[in-house]
Amino acid sequence: MRKELERIEIPGGHEARERAWSLVERAFGEREPQPHRRSRRPGLVLVAAAALVAAVASPAGRSVVDTVRERVGVDGADPALFTLPGDGRLLVTSSAGSWLTQPDGSKRLLGAYREAAWSPFGAYVVAARTNELVALEPDGTVRWTLGRPPVSRPSWGGTRTDTRIAYLSGTTLRVVAGDGSGDRVVATSAAPVAPVWLPRAPHALTFATQDGRLITVSLQTGRELWRSARGDRVERLQWSTDGRRLLVLRGGNVEIRDRTGSLFTGIRPPNGRVSAATFRPGSHAVAYVTLLGGRSRVSLLDEPSRTLLTVAGRVTQLAWSPDGSTILVPWPQADQWLFIPRRIGKLRAVDGISAQFGGFPRAVSWCCAG
Repeated sequence: MRKELERIEIPGGHEARERAWSLVERAFGEREPQPHRRSRRPGLVLVAAAALVAAVASPAGRSVVDTVRERVGVDGADPALFTLPGDGRLLVTSSAGSWLTQPDGSKRLLGAYREAAWSPFGAYVVAARTNELVALEPDGTVRWTLGRPPVSRPSWGGTRTDTRIAYLSGTTLRVVAGDGSGDRVVATSAAPVAPVWLPRAPHALTFATQDGRLITVSLQTGRELWRSARGDRVERLQWSTDGRRLLVLRGGNVEIRDRTGSLFTGIRPPNGRVSAATFRPGSHAVAYVTLLGGRSRVSLLDEPSRTLLTVAGRVTQLAWSPDGSTILVPWPQADQWLFIPRRIGKLRAVDGISAQFGGFPRAVSWCCAG
């Protein structure tokens, strides 16, 4: 029956395919010329949604989109990271350690750290070794260290004058002041996910437990502000810039909760699973990646909501520029970084990422200029 149905010609289908292909071919021909580089990697495919909006208007048009996906690859990628689009700096962690990358593309290896995170406003960096928490200047100068059994998931929050660092020591959640004083236990049985500080409430901290609960606690009073029911294992937490929405990635889905912990909405792909999700700075828009059939689809839940691109292989990270104008998509299979403008514009690719950072980065964050 399926084969018989596939033989049926949809009325006007041939003309629709011809029109869609003509539109895509014309848009491709009018793009800014780029030097062609034949890819040495099988299956490196990339399509910006803006070039294909008109092509998906019909079933015949969607078949053209599938064809174009197989034909269009990343040509003319920069051989190295020469500059960052816009302002801000990158904090990058690979198997070689943690790096700080300036807007002009210059890089500095801060040290052999397993994890690193920005302080508020990008003034400092907190990093973790196996049994040590380290506070650093952006030039790599060590301000102080704190020895604890296995240290992980550091998170620095607060105001310009009052900061605190939350981190895990094994499964114990601890907090220390930004100057390295007053280290104390906050909770036990914490899940291996970075805790997050509630914006505009510098003493409130949200974390996940091993049984999938979410808890927000006031460090001033020691009381819980709210606690959720048990759930699947939590993989990522993030508060929106205004502190009104909490993003929770778990079980291949995204939960969006309000300031009281109540479920507001969510992202549940009918097929595949979400592998990465992050709020756009200054908004409640969410960029996320859906894994399906050996491909990764990067989408933006915004006004309007749309698919930004689809690539071969697994994408598990996303990082917004501080001004929310550009999203960085690390693409391991291609050994590339893709910089995608939020609005219609030219996509930029950078090649040879592993060679520049001593291995393909496992974590990237984009912060303010400092």
